[in-house]
Amino acid sequence: MLKTIAILAIILAAAVASALVYAATKPDTFQVQRSMLIAAPADKIFPLIDDLHNWQPWSPYEKRDPAMKKTFSGSERGKGAVYEWDGNRDVGKGSVEITDVSAPSRITIGLHMIEPFEGRNVVEFTLRPQAGGTNVTWAMHGPSPYISKVMGLVLDMDKMIGNDFEAGLANLKNIAEKG
Repeated sequence: MLKTIAILAIILAAAVASALVYAATKPDTFQVQRSMLIAAPADKIFPLIDDLHNWQPWSPYEKRDPAMKKTFSGSERGKGAVYEWDGNRDVGKGSVEITDVSAPSRITIGLHMIEPFEGRNVVEFTLRPQAGGTNVTWAMHGPSPYISKVMGLVLDMDKMIGNDFEAGLANLKNIAEKG
């Protein structure tokens, strides 16, 4: 019986070690991005993103904790605008700051997550006119520390974050296409 337990322990240790080594081979950065065609001009969509006060109706994260504490500071909109939140475990705690704007085609945002995990990433919204409206892309990229690589073995971050981006873009589409 002890021999069987020892063999199983060795097999388990080898499997865990193999998974940890495999995680170390993953890329040191990540990127998630989703796009959607919105039947509205870029100059109608841009203020919905460029003014952080306008995120509540379309951001999927706002709906996960309607009672979260929010603070706005810095510029009223555009470069230097800051939005901080402290919410339940579904939204965590963190802040975003608009770091660069090229109206009405691009908004770059620094994201600082504090909880549930510390992280700093870059979020970019690009708006490209095309036949039928504007192609809006929501992207996020940043470093992928070792713990993220290990978590990626069991959690599909692209799908999790990507689903949020798809929901947010669909909400943005509904708002921009009205009126």
